[in-house]
Amino acid sequence: MTRIAFTNATLFDSTTGAFEEADLVIANNRIVEVGKDLDADEVIDCTDRYILPGMIDAHVHVMFSHLDFMKQMHTPFSYRFYAAMDNMRRTLETGITTVRDAGGADAGVRQAVSDGVIRGPRLQIAIAMLSQTGGHGDGWMPSGGHFRLFTSYPGVPDNIVDGPEAMRLKVREMLRAGADVIKVATSGGVLSPNDDPKHAHFDDDELAMLVKEAANQGKPVMAHAQATDGIKNAIRAGIHSIEHGIYLDDEAIEMMLERGTYLVPTLIAPTGVRKAAARGVQIAESSLRKAEEVEEAHRASFRKAVQAGVKIAMGTDSGVTPHGDNLEELEVMAELGMAKTDVLQSTTRVAAELMGIDHELGSLEPGKLADFVIVNGDPLDFGGLKDHIEHVWKNGRLAI
Repeated sequence: MTRIAFTNATLFDSTTGAFEEADLVIANNRIVEVGKDLDADEVIDCTDRYILPGMIDAHVHVMFSHLDFMKQMHTPFSYRFYAAMDNMRRTLETGITTVRDAGGADAGVRQAVSDGVIRGPRLQIAIAMLSQTGGHGDGWMPSGGHFRLFTSYPGVPDNIVDGPEAMRLKVREMLRAGADVIKVATSGGVLSPNDDPKHAHFDDDELAMLVKEAANQGKPVMAHAQATDGIKNAIRAGIHSIEHGIYLDDEAIEMMLERGTYLVPTLIAPTGVRKAAARGVQIAESSLRKAEEVEEAHRASFRKAVQAGVKIAMGTDSGVTPHGDNLEELEVMAELGMAKTDVLQSTTRVAAELMGIDHELGSLEPGKLADFVIVNGDPLDFGGLKDHIEHVWKNGRLAI
């Protein structure tokens, strides 16, 4: 068993939020020791370098590469799988070694990464986002045509569902397809044409059935939840995390604190829609208008959640924004009042706790998987962090 020591480094302790000078020793795919003057077969000098735990993005779409829906309609179906390889490589290059895919990736994509067929962060997958008819995931267009973000094929069941009994079957289908987490839209959204981010979706009995069926197989639920009522309905149903959380009010925040519900804010997503339009991507006027309307409310909700002490895990909605720009989320979180060390914790330990993998990832502790990032520069300079990443280690191997 070859022991590799990374010496003279400054390590980020994601449990305390502090930095400490120490050596890190790995063997096979695990961290085996953290301390000073440790024995090793191979030594890598990390003088003036920082070592962070492998970072985690808790909300991405690796199968989505851009917002140009017309381009997507003229692209062969299988092309998205090859494009995803580049999306995942770029994500890994930012120091993100684990992601939670919030819809689009199927079990084959997850397995291809796990088996080493393609290079990328390890994945948890939701398969597709469950939507009511006319909801955020329904691709019916005013023209009468359909454009499905979550195309149904053997690896991905259809995502439209109405009524409790239909919900029971649909959750079981997603789990059968290999979902690690069930995703549901409990409100409207920005990019869909026929709904409003301020309107709640699904009734209480439908959400209760969803959570029950997921829990029966030990799986959590994540909710695309932008509307205030949609957020509260999700919390009451026992849903594990609120994605986006654009219209949080004081009562919703108190409910999250009482139940331990996580917030995954994805602050750069609405901005990403505007930036795409500025680059010349054809965005529907209704979607562009909604993106502009939600942006300030989104930021205000995040500030309130931070001040109240809500558990916040970093997520970007990458795919809406370019893959590889994930670390821009850290910069915005800090700009909006979150302490910088708390921001790093949100993308390491807290995200690992949200995803139920904190026994394996999220901190630099003996026994955990050897996922870490070597940074040649200030790791709290989030604007420059991407450029300062020198090496990325995943599962005990140099990945980048």
